Amino acid sequence: MLVTGGAGFIGSNLADSLAGDNREVILLDNLSTGREENVSKLVERGAARLIRGDIRNRELALTTTRDVDAIVHLAAIISVPFSVSHPIITDRVNVVGTLNLLRAARTNHVPKFVQISSCAVYGEATRLPIDEEHPTNPMSPYAASKICSEIYCETFHNAYGLNTTVLRLFNVYGPRQEGNPYAGVIVKFIERLAIGCPPVICGDGQQTRDFVHVRDVVDVIKKCLTADVSSGRTYNIGSGRATSIENLADVMINLSGQEVRPTYCPPRAGDILHSQADITRAKAELGYEPKVSLEEGLRELLDRRRKASLADR
Repeated sequence: MLVTGGAGFIGSNLADSLAGDNREVILLDNLSTGREENVSKLVERGAARLIRGDIRNRELALTTTRDVDAIVHLAAIISVPFSVSHPIITDRVNVVGTLNLLRAARTNHVPKFVQISSCAVYGEATRLPIDEEHPTNPMSPYAASKICSEIYCETFHNAYGLNTTVLRLFNVYGPRQEGNPYAGVIVKFIERLAIGCPPVICGDGQQTRDFVHVRDVVDVIKKCLTADVSSGRTYNIGSGRATSIENLADVMINLSGQEVRPTYCPPRAGDILHSQADITRAKAELGYEPKVSLEEGLRELLDRRRKASLADR
């Protein structure tokens, strides 16, 4: 099977799991944000093949999708600030790149196409928790590009019978996220705590997010590969729980053992206030059940950071 963005945060974790199932894995990544070291061990032992290339390349899309049994499409520009400054490039990568892969999947009769989308498509929530019928309200070119990509997936399903599934991920965290320049609040808090500094909260800290561990995301992606019911469907993937940023900081401080208190800075322009996934549909149709609690996932990340710091000394 083919994983685009396969050397990135989610892609490399998915590749590890697929290789553990003895699946033949092809990873396509231009390494703009993905890192070769994330998958080097898999490649060295022949469990995966890494192709450095760009999803905007039509010919490359055709050749890499030949004779694969599924495509998991993760490759994308994910930075909201970058998308605001560079909407055309964002469109070319996120929309045209997806269209290239969908056309290639149709040409090569690929049995399954899983499109990774984002909760950003919803914008500011009008009701919580957010179900899949919640209106979309993109607040950035990134979010708009994700909606366009979803529509193309739906269109290829309706017009050509391509077996597509869309997963709208909420705030994913976990190992290998730290190398990403656009990593989220958890990574930023860990980086501060690692040097004995207090986490910096933008705004009053009462804004909420739905944090879901990458292992749970990998699990549900794999479920989509074999669930016939998922064809043509869209699913929210989160933990189903809302956590305030202030509470997140308190939990991480306690787990780190640091005697610090958060500091505050002005809110970031464009940040939504509240986010929480309704995962009823994914539970009912895919058997999705998030297993990694936020405290467990945070403890693992903090322990990994401590071990890495000790190894560097």
